[in-house]
Amino acid sequence: MKQYVIDELRAMDYQKLKRHLDNQYGSAAVSGIYWIPLACEVLTEIQVAHSECQPFYFAIELDAQRMTCELLVRTQNRVRCSCMGYATDSQRNWFIRLVDDMFTQLKIRT
Repeated sequence: MKQYVIDELRAMDYQKLKRHLDNQYGSAAVSGIYWIPLACEVLTEIQVAHSECQPFYFAIELDAQRMTCELLVRTQNRVRCSCMGYATDSQRNWFIRLVDDMFTQLKIRT
């Protein structure tokens, strides 16, 4: 699995991240798993065409020591579809920027 991982989180940084993710994306239905909606402007042609599969998401797993970000674009509407797969360069860059900006906004040093 391709991932973007930020490890060695301090306890206070974990709490800041958890509070932020809960506020921005809703409390995790499965403990520590957050679904981050993918911006429409970075969808591929096939993702745009698959309106029944939208919205598309990246998953973040947050635990006390690390934040693990899957670089797989998923839908919650289907288990398998040709519109799902590893992020394109623009999707990956968009997501990493979003996560990095989150750390900057919360004043968390990595």
